[in-house]
Amino acid sequence: MPVQVSYPGVYIEEVPSGVRTIVGVSTSATAFVGRAPRGPVNRPVTLTSYGAYERVFGGLWKESRLGFAVRDFFLNGGSTAVVVRLFHAAQTEDDPPEDVPARSTATLGTADPLVLEAADEGVWGDRLRVRVDHDTRDPDDALGEAADSLFNLTVRDGATGAIEEHRNVVVTPEDHPRRLDLVLANDSVLARALTLSDARPDEHADAATGQTVWDDIEPAADPQSSTAFADGSDGVALDDDDFIGTGLSDAKEGLFALERTDIVNLIVIPPYDGEDVGTDVITAAAVYAEQRRAVYLVDSPSGWGSVADVKSGLAGLGTSSRNAAVYFPRLRQTNPLRDRQVETFAATGAVAGVLARTDAQRGVWKAPAGLEAVLNGVPELSVGLTDADIGLLNPLGVNCLRAFPGAGRVVWGARTLQGADRLASEWKYLPVRRTALFIEESLFRGTQWVVFEPNDEPLWAQIRLSVGTFMDNLFRQGAFQGTTPREAYFVKCDRETTTQADIDLGIVNIHVGFAPLKPAEFVVIRLQQLAGASAA
Repeated sequence: MPVQVSYPGVYIEEVPSGVRTIVGVSTSATAFVGRAPRGPVNRPVTLTSYGAYERVFGGLWKESRLGFAVRDFFLNGGSTAVVVRLFHAAQTEDDPPEDVPARSTATLGTADPLVLEAADEGVWGDRLRVRVDHDTRDPDDALGEAADSLFNLTVRDGATGAIEEHRNVVVTPEDHPRRLDLVLANDSVLARALTLSDARPDEHADAATGQTVWDDIEPAADPQSSTAFADGSDGVALDDDDFIGTGLSDAKEGLFALERTDIVNLIVIPPYDGEDVGTDVITAAAVYAEQRRAVYLVDSPSGWGSVADVKSGLAGLGTSSRNAAVYFPRLRQTNPLRDRQVETFAATGAVAGVLARTDAQRGVWKAPAGLEAVLNGVPELSVGLTDADIGLLNPLGVNCLRAFPGAGRVVWGARTLQGADRLASEWKYLPVRRTALFIEESLFRGTQWVVFEPNDEPLWAQIRLSVGTFMDNLFRQGAFQGTTPREAYFVKCDRETTTQADIDLGIVNIHVGFAPLKPAEFVVIRLQQLAGASAA
């Protein structure tokens, strides 16, 4: 604010520069949605390594391809994964059927028991054990604590070895700040209180000689040093309704649980319906990708075993979105869960890793294809493609995977599903589309400060400076065509773009244009033989 002048002398006033720096957003945060053996349900978790995925979601699992896709993503250069675990409860044989309880439980006491349950659904909870002891602090009368109200609860995960200690907790009184259900809900990732008892549970026995308190695993052992959880369920295979069912969008569940995360650039849905993803889910995922300024990577259906299958099945894929890309064929990899037998896996997890690696090394404007786009950990492909085969599929907008001697298996296509030659779409190429999405999202976030500012020339000048600086930085990194900024991009925000009518309506119009780099798909070399020593 201006300095209040009151005496003769020198006054110092700091004046803001008016520069608002726009920072480019991430380009390769990849969302994976599917089934896992453990972890939170319908809640996105951001991970930066496959080890983190193993700790939170349990790693590879025979019942799901999610773990394999995440593994391939990080193996091929991915850095940030957002994983959403879905769960489909098994049904009873009642009429009407009801959901089978899916969380493991443990009961402490008999007449008025304290019942605990695993924090999340799944058989993983059966590996939990809980122990109670009464080695607590002295009761505090100010908190209404009775002499026998405090206890310590310790929970151990037998799968990971993780141990949680919750000390000085109570089950009564209700208004106590350390009431067990509140403590577990806020501090525990392993257990929750399902039913509270009226009195604290009895403490467990000490460990037998030569054992730890967690070694006593026989349920009938008396006395026990800890109590086991039991009766968890892994549910059954997912179906389309688990992703896009009625009400999931409003509840932010299923595919739409991604609304709970800040930014998503790529979306991968590993096969769940046998070896495929439902057509309705593909359609909905592509629409959702457009809403989130993301790209949906589509796996080729398992029935595509030849070029003819691709040509006949492409129309029924489920989408032709400019924000989607399909990759063919699938990968052949060893499965460590089946004695390392070679099996067929969907490719998009590995492809997403290649996109992330290319973004980090070259930039989002570089086509994620070519001899640099090597698929790590892929010994072979399900279908071998020749130049002639690729010549039939590439004009249809199908991105092919192929093998090169010396290079290995590589991505050999960079088109969106609007990349068919006959469509003549301006979003034909994947790097062009992703560059536009990157600029859109960066400017959307970087110009939020404009809202409610006075809509006149001083504001427009600030906008031109901020947006122009951002675009110029991209130009200097080689993101656009042209040898000068004038040829590469423009930023307009003035009386011409924002009329008095717009000002009266509270609108400021910013026009940004750029000349995208398009990949050199076809390299033509002309070779000519010189005619001896003929005179010039």
